[in-house]
Amino acid sequence: MVSGTAILLALPRLFWGETGANDAPAWIVLPLPVNLEQTGWGRNLHFLAAWIFVLNGFVYLAAALLGGRLRRRLLPERDQLRPGSVAAEVRAHLALRGPGPGRRYNLLQKLAYLGVLLVLAPAMLLSGLTMSPGVTAAYPELFTLFGGRQSARTIHFLAACGLVLFLLVHLWQVLANGPVRLMRGMTVGRSRTEET
Repeated sequence: MVSGTAILLALPRLFWGETGANDAPAWIVLPLPVNLEQTGWGRNLHFLAAWIFVLNGFVYLAAALLGGRLRRRLLPERDQLRPGSVAAEVRAHLALRGPGPGRRYNLLQKLAYLGVLLVLAPAMLLSGLTMSPGVTAAYPELFTLFGGRQSARTIHFLAACGLVLFLLVHLWQVLANGPVRLMRGMTVGRSRTEET
């Protein structure tokens, strides 16, 4: 996020299509100061972080698929998809009530995790690759997929915002629902309520 912000400060305007420049009409103008001196280290660090993102994501997704976790824990179950159940889940979240000590993820948690794994992370990766001239020289189809380099840049920014939002909501949910109990469940595999 830090390196991405350093890169964004060189041109804090987002465009749709192939071209964009400081004086061109922008799709989104971000209220950030222009700073051209941070781009060099920002790009190098961003590329390094991209490798960590890709390798970590690949290992997680492979483990989730091969171990069956994706199917067992993240795909919504039939009872969770009933309109009454969906409405109750949304009402509980809007009332800021925690899900309680259950063993399965609720529907909104599952949709959030699936959104990150199957939508935001791939969009982040592919749009980032589309901004690389070396990659698009070998795979010009990426331009077609995103509608141009500047469109890919805009999608990359929006996907990053989605990932940050996911992180913030995730942290808020942990803090609101007993961080000690949840950390115990994540580290040793059970919470105190399960032991009694």
